[in-house]
Amino acid sequence: MVRAVKRAKPGVANIHSKKTAFAGDSLFSTRKGREVNGMGTGIVIDPRGYILTNHHVVNGVDSLRVTLEDGASFDAKVISFDRKHDLAVIKIKSSRSLTTVPMGTSSDLMLGETVIAIGNAFGYEHTVTAGIISSLSRDVEVNEKQSYEGLLQTDASINPGNSGGPLINLDGEVVGVNVAIRAGAQRIGFAIPIDEARRITAELLSVEQLNHHYHGLQAKDHKSAELREMIVSAAQSGSPAEKAGFKKGDVVIKAAEVDVIDRADFERALLGRSVSDAIEVVVRRDDETSTLSLTLSELGSKRISAKKTTATVVSSKRSVESVGESWKTFGFRLTPLPKSERQLVGDQYRGGLRITAVRPDSPAARNGIRSGDILVGLHIWETVNHENISYVIDHPQLTSFDPLKFYIIRGSETLFGYLHLAR
Repeated sequence: MVRAVKRAKPGVANIHSKKTAFAGDSLFSTRKGREVNGMGTGIVIDPRGYILTNHHVVNGVDSLRVTLEDGASFDAKVISFDRKHDLAVIKIKSSRSLTTVPMGTSSDLMLGETVIAIGNAFGYEHTVTAGIISSLSRDVEVNEKQSYEGLLQTDASINPGNSGGPLINLDGEVVGVNVAIRAGAQRIGFAIPIDEARRITAELLSVEQLNHHYHGLQAKDHKSAELREMIVSAAQSGSPAEKAGFKKGDVVIKAAEVDVIDRADFERALLGRSVSDAIEVVVRRDDETSTLSLTLSELGSKRISAKKTTATVVSSKRSVESVGESWKTFGFRLTPLPKSERQLVGDQYRGGLRITAVRPDSPAARNGIRSGDILVGLHIWETVNHENISYVIDHPQLTSFDPLKFYIIRGSETLFGYLHLAR
């Protein structure tokens, strides 16, 4: 147990936050807000400073501060989040390469197996508690706005501040992300199974969302007690992956300098790469290994604009109507981004719509969208003008997209989450 903690602890991040609370929990209160301190834990998942935590740890915060085991402290910013699954990725800037926590699998966990929780419990940094797996699958409803499915239950003591931290096995590998406790109970805590968390992490680190780059590789993760690997399902027609020579059934072993065991590893290996970079990807095919050369392309020319061409032309009258429809369906008002502010969305987007108001208790408000954010995408479509919004609202399959993925620019950050539609 001592060796397990020693192995994992350097990659555990203590998170301290500050946020402004308003009377009635309303951002539109006329009273002056009060500053509230928060705490949580994170798991370093990439040496460049990417850290996985819970969405509720960073939701609505004004500032984040991360402290590592050696006492080094950094300001952090939210990179992406998934409110539905209560996960988020934050990032710190460090001049040195960070130690990551070894990743395990939740596929082979057994009832009664010994596990260890490490976290910022009540602000006591790097607190270590131990217990067993009490149940392998629990559906838990925390409140009317947040529920979980298939959580691990453990009697390792989990307290406020542990959220987002690792639940590890005796090999020091992460098998779960601590997320909740049962109020009023003794030693009933819950964690998101790491295999599920890694599936969401692949989306949170997606180069399509963070870099607006496109590879076109479709894959699935296979995890068991004996084997953890990423298997290619398909290479989309005309995509960089098809041009690189990926075939169905290929097992991706390595991408650039990153050893790949799942899609989260693959996405982070591509993160930050230029479209001019030739990325070496090692695959196993028919018991032989080979090296493929993958060059990413700009997403805008391959996906968003291609989808946009399928949209019907919307009249200016319908554009005006979409203003009211967006308020009704999503809970925000939008205005086109003027040319003078075009640089705010960077080179990866053609433009966006400024959010000028958010209706309290609307889908937008419940998912952390704020007035001043710039909406740059809904599902697979760009949102440059009101006609784009009208197309999404009128789409015959809109309800099948529920919850609907959104992409916003806030300051220098690109964020995304999911909207449960109000219809």
